[in-house]
Amino acid sequence: MTRIVVALGGNAIARAGERGTWEEARAHARQAVAPLAKLAKKGHEVVLTHGNGPQVGNLLLQQESVRDVPPLPLDAVGAATQGWIGYLLQQELGTALLRAHVPRTVVPIVTRVEVNARDPAFKSPSKPVGRYYEENEAHLLMKQKGWVMRHDMARGGWRRIVPSPLPRRLVEGGALRSLLDAGLGRRVVPIVAGGGGVPVVERGKGRYEGVEAVIDKDRTASLIATSVGASELAILTDVPYVCAAFHTPRERRIGRTTPDALRRLLENGEFGEGSMRPKVEAALDFQDHGGTRAVITDIDHFSAALRGQAGTVLEPLHED
Repeated sequence: MTRIVVALGGNAIARAGERGTWEEARAHARQAVAPLAKLAKKGHEVVLTHGNGPQVGNLLLQQESVRDVPPLPLDAVGAATQGWIGYLLQQELGTALLRAHVPRTVVPIVTRVEVNARDPAFKSPSKPVGRYYEENEAHLLMKQKGWVMRHDMARGGWRRIVPSPLPRRLVEGGALRSLLDAGLGRRVVPIVAGGGGVPVVERGKGRYEGVEAVIDKDRTASLIATSVGASELAILTDVPYVCAAFHTPRERRIGRTTPDALRRLLENGEFGEGSMRPKVEAALDFQDHGGTRAVITDIDHFSAALRGQAGTVLEPLHED
């Protein structure tokens, strides 16, 4: 039996060009959880995490549209999306497990992730959130709310930029590890740290305060896998393989590879900063902390990738 952490990308719930309705989200979630039910059927322990970028953006937009209700801070918005996406996956995965005759309960856990209050990211915000604004709106918000705003040349609008500090520790990580080590991994499927987790800083022993930030979900997925002692980490995105020199004449897909080979490509700047690079770094970090295998692929190739027949598979014992 293998303990596997599976990180679902944002496309598992929402797709570009759609309206973002509940019915659309249910259909995508149903497709995403099908291979997870098969894993559980084979006796593997599964820990699930997920993205929440589109959902956070939609909730921020809803808050701005309702003038009579005070808006939630960004950490609370993250917690709220953890709750409803967790419920959605709980419904669909629970049904898939029932149909597969796997007696496991899906348990979403609103999870806090500790970050360092002195992380340099707080002085250099980099993560865009929310909608696009006209220039006069942006300057007004910067003055009234103290937001950091950046002009997006391609989209022709201004957008709020927030810090993206590194995850240090799952506040609920010890309890999660104890639950799994006690054998409950054969009875439950935990859903944890959606969207990278709710970012908190410690303000005294055992006392935490939420901060206006967004944690990279792939780096948190690596932290989850290390925290629970998982053997494998699967990062599911919208492409079947990691590609070096993506969208250039030198583009080539990467199949089975080693940490050293992948790290050389990373150091040579072969992966996009805002797209594949965090996923590659997360996979390497998991390997550095004792992980056996990391997989980066899409949902359609997930099962084959776990057999080493598709996707980008990172293992210490195999060369390119």
